[in-house]
Amino acid sequence: MRLNGIHHISAITGDALRNVDFYTRVMGMRLIAKTVNQDDPGAYHLFYGDEHARPGFDMTFFEYPGATPGHAGAGAPHRISWRVGSPDSLDFWERRLRDEAQEVERHGDELWFRDPEGLGHALVVYDGPDAPLAAGHPDIPAEHALRGFDGVRVFSASPDATAAVLEGLMGATPQGDGTFELRGPSRGGWLQVDAPPDGQWTRQGAGVVHHIAFSTNDDDQPEWNRRVREVGLPANGIVDRHFFRSVYFREPGGLLFELATEEPGFGVTGPEDQLGVHLFLPPWLEDRREAIESRLVPIPDPRAA
Repeated sequence: MRLNGIHHISAITGDALRNVDFYTRVMGMRLIAKTVNQDDPGAYHLFYGDEHARPGFDMTFFEYPGATPGHAGAGAPHRISWRVGSPDSLDFWERRLRDEAQEVERHGDELWFRDPEGLGHALVVYDGPDAPLAAGHPDIPAEHALRGFDGVRVFSASPDATAAVLEGLMGATPQGDGTFELRGPSRGGWLQVDAPPDGQWTRQGAGVVHHIAFSTNDDDQPEWNRRVREVGLPANGIVDRHFFRSVYFREPGGLLFELATEEPGFGVTGPEDQLGVHLFLPPWLEDRREAIESRLVPIPDPRAA
């Protein structure tokens, strides 16, 4: 069994409207699902992705209105790397982000920046074998569009223990310098494990990643669940998230990992051209729609504008 790279990454925002504006209008992602946190239905769960809502691009946010800024320390990712097609694309994004008053730093063949709540990102030129994942956007030429996740840098309270889980349990391949590649039949991605520079643990809040999900399939999920339990990591069994089925576990360095299936996907919400347009609720929450909607600030369809 091989994990097919990164499935999705979930973070926290304190302002859903600003979050939607940045990730759709500025970054060119598509809002592919507007739903709620299944464990806290009074809070939005927003999913951004490529044009066809495929795993490998899904960036998601839980909204807690007014959430104070968090701090990425031990047990949290601190920079998400996205693929672009060429050095010219880095030039395009540097200009675009500066025009949006975003601070950017050029580090060789990488462009570093933060979203409005401080979440760290990097753009990297990718020329590997994976097919690009991209969304259409009227202001972003197709050749410069983001092409999916490349990898994530994470802080671990115990880098050696995290490395042992990545390599021994999850089948990652060491690449040197604390980097591990997870590559499956069609995609790959990497994690670089860093020690937190200040020795502090994570303080959850706006601009902090909650968890990283890796991509698997329905057939392999029971075996992954068994393996996680067999090595004694805290886990909660297979959870139905409607778009996918998930196994969550926390590794010794404090990072929360999820193994998420590629099936059934976001097509369960309706036709592809309607992705993200309306508030979607899983069937077990549908009878609470009126109460749930009354607690949420309406988010217009970004593509309608």
